[in-house]
Amino acid sequence: MMTSRPAAPIAVTGATGHVGGLVARDLAATGVEQRLLVRSNDRAPDLPGATVFEAPYDDRTAAVIALTGVRLLLMVSAAESEDRARQHRAFLDAAAEAGVEHVVYTSFLGAAPDATFLLARDHWATEQHIRDTGVHHTFLRNSLYLDVLPELAGPDGVIRGPARDGVVGAVARVDVARVATAVLAEPDRHRDVTYDLTGPEALTLAEVARTVNEVTGSALTYHHETLEEAFDSRADYGAPDWQVAAWVSTYTAIATGELAAVTGHVEAVTGRRPMSLREHLQATHPAARG
Repeated sequence: MMTSRPAAPIAVTGATGHVGGLVARDLAATGVEQRLLVRSNDRAPDLPGATVFEAPYDDRTAAVIALTGVRLLLMVSAAESEDRARQHRAFLDAAAEAGVEHVVYTSFLGAAPDATFLLARDHWATEQHIRDTGVHHTFLRNSLYLDVLPELAGPDGVIRGPARDGVVGAVARVDVARVATAVLAEPDRHRDVTYDLTGPEALTLAEVARTVNEVTGSALTYHHETLEEAFDSRADYGAPDWQVAAWVSTYTAIATGELAAVTGHVEAVTGRRPMSLREHLQATHPAARG
């Protein structure tokens, strides 16, 4: 719950997506004035107290206009792309020019220049650029999303990848959104802090498959691939090389233990424990609700 209303509007990106959309709706429900920065106006949600600006990350002029008068910004990371880090830098430069004082950024667990999960390197570069601009920050480094774990299975119901018996402390999108909303409510309490956002448990992909089956009645299995097999099995996806490498690195990051962390940061910030995979499936899957 919002404890005080900021003197200036809060800017939120990614409102047409999952996490940004949840946060925007939470803010609207509490009467907070916000600016929604979207890539396309026709996809923006219609929320009370919200003004929509079409401002893609790489359109500096539009971003400066949208962010002028804003002091607090939730920056949801852009969709995966080969030049995502460049887009982020352009947007952050615009935010600094507009006078934004505090950026809340959705990063990734273990963000580092040498992270096994290749996309976590983009997040590290973005974090560094935020620091370089001199603005205050709060980094929300979420683990893999619980929501997407069942979607790792192919049409044959098999989750394939070189994860061995490594574990992942995946977190629900709704829990990441709850943390972001709490930070935006009291930004001074969370200034220049990094939170590692995970679920309450770390599971192997075999355990993920078994839990999905028990709750939903599916018949998923996990098959460990070698690195060569992982690239070969994705060769006909029609995806560019950088994206295939990123997909495969999700599994190798699990294998190396880089996504094994389980922290108490979600509960520490929100006062509520994060959802487990079983709880998430029971809440979202029709078959589980009977």
